[in-house]
Amino acid sequence: MTETLGTAGGQPGGLRERKKARTRAAIREHALRLFREQGYHTTTVEQIAAAAEVSPSTFFRYFPTKEDVVLQDDMDTVMLEAFARQPPGLSPVAAVRAATREALDSMSPELWEQIRETSRLMVTVPEVRARAMDEFARTIGVMAEAMGKRAGRSPDDLAVRALAGAIIGVIMSVTLPWHWADGQISRDTFEEIDAGLAMLEAGLPL
Repeated sequence: MTETLGTAGGQPGGLRERKKARTRAAIREHALRLFREQGYHTTTVEQIAAAAEVSPSTFFRYFPTKEDVVLQDDMDTVMLEAFARQPPGLSPVAAVRAATREALDSMSPELWEQIRETSRLMVTVPEVRARAMDEFARTIGVMAEAMGKRAGRSPDDLAVRALAGAIIGVIMSVTLPWHWADGQISRDTFEEIDAGLAMLEAGLPL
């Protein structure tokens, strides 16, 4: 999951943030192309950086590891932006569900294919699969930041972090079997996530 959201155009820093977003996208695009062409393990960070016309140190400013270039995708940024737009009257879980639907409806074919491609890498590359667990843990912090901001509470508030962890737990419960199986994500995956979040919203009745 990406760590920060870009600043909207017209606001201070907007041009800088857009440039950073373009650089990040270029690094990821070239990395995925090289993984397709020559394999994940034989592709080096230096090759990715050269293809994107950046230095290796710049690569590591955007992605701490080679595995992160697979795991940190644009879908989460789209979802967080959609979450911030939800009406304040919605409960946190309802807002996450609405944001997920909005993000899914807005996905371009290119982004959808990129998500499918990275999901296959998560299944087939052990290093990426192992790193995915760290990414889920970090995502709880990102979700807590977004939910705390919406609620006017600290992201370190126990209630905020517990709910953020519960939401990510629902997502993990749906996606982990898919990661460990054939790596084929589909719209049904998101329908299952929504169904799981609906159960969380209802208090997880059994």
